[in-house]
Amino acid sequence: MEKENTASGVKEIARRANVSTATVDRVLHNRTGVSEKTKKRINDIIKELDYQPNILASRLASKKIITLAVIIPSVSEETDFWLAPLSGIRRAETEIKQYGVQTLTFFFDLNDKESFAEQIKLVLDQDVHGILIAPSFIEETREFAAQCAKRKIPFVFIDSDIPDLQSLSYIGPHLYKSGYVGAKLLTYRLQSDAKVLIINISKETDNFNYSEIEEGFRAYFKDHVQPNDIIRVDISETDYQSVARHLTYLFHLNKDIGAAFVTNSRVHTVASFLKNSHRTHVSLIGYDFVKENVGYLENNVIDFLICHRPEDQGYRGMMALHQTLVMNAAVTRLSYMPIDIVTKENYEFYQN
Repeated sequence: MEKENTASGVKEIARRANVSTATVDRVLHNRTGVSEKTKKRINDIIKELDYQPNILASRLASKKIITLAVIIPSVSEETDFWLAPLSGIRRAETEIKQYGVQTLTFFFDLNDKESFAEQIKLVLDQDVHGILIAPSFIEETREFAAQCAKRKIPFVFIDSDIPDLQSLSYIGPHLYKSGYVGAKLLTYRLQSDAKVLIINISKETDNFNYSEIEEGFRAYFKDHVQPNDIIRVDISETDYQSVARHLTYLFHLNKDIGAAFVTNSRVHTVASFLKNSHRTHVSLIGYDFVKENVGYLENNVIDFLICHRPEDQGYRGMMALHQTLVMNAAVTRLSYMPIDIVTKENYEFYQN
């Protein structure tokens, strides 16, 4: 019955537009070969009739497989953060596979830009129709975006953005406002004469994410005329011993550090240092609800965790590609996630 109604709908549109059903079909599936004038006439009739094509039946009839590629970091000893986006990706995958969509997943080492570049090359060697990617290394992502533009492959960014690369959509935090919120949280028990540390722990310290977060963080202090000195440190070696060495030197030079803000999920490394060096009086805020961080939150070493629902990022990223490639529907270019604040008192009830 549904197939009959669909066929009847196409015939009625064709009759009203005085065109063939094949022409209507081209417009419905966004194919070439129809003049703009005719396309507008058909779309106006579609809107007037509130016609909804049976996308599932159409996809099954076409027997065309749509292949989506996912490029995200692998889970490491340092953090299990990427389990959450992967879970969201898998959830979306189960929903859209009935439309003839298959997913290829590629993992890279977050501490190795060569690994990132290799996985991009592997993906672009495949016949893929859309790509979901975490753009962890800037220059390599720029080259990736250029290749996608040449091949007309839409791509979606999750977790972090590079605004000038014309992604189909960015799904993740509003970085500036996230940093602003972090600064507000940090001042709740900060003495006016205490210094503040901003700590970037990443192989890729020259990163759009960190600069936007830091800009928002500093803006709060400026807007509220906070007198505290802010010291920024970039630590490119991400293992604990390297982080501890840098922080030992900083704390030796600056006896009056009262708070620290870590711009990513590696806040647990700083928490470990503060605990081991008996400096747990220092306020500490960082990102992400991962097991490495929750223990320090529970034990009052980390004051707050800022979270951006990574599972939903993975899910919504896949659905954005589905909307574009299967449903022929527009998607929002910027889709910002909520800025959640997790504390010792509420972490038991929080889900990514």
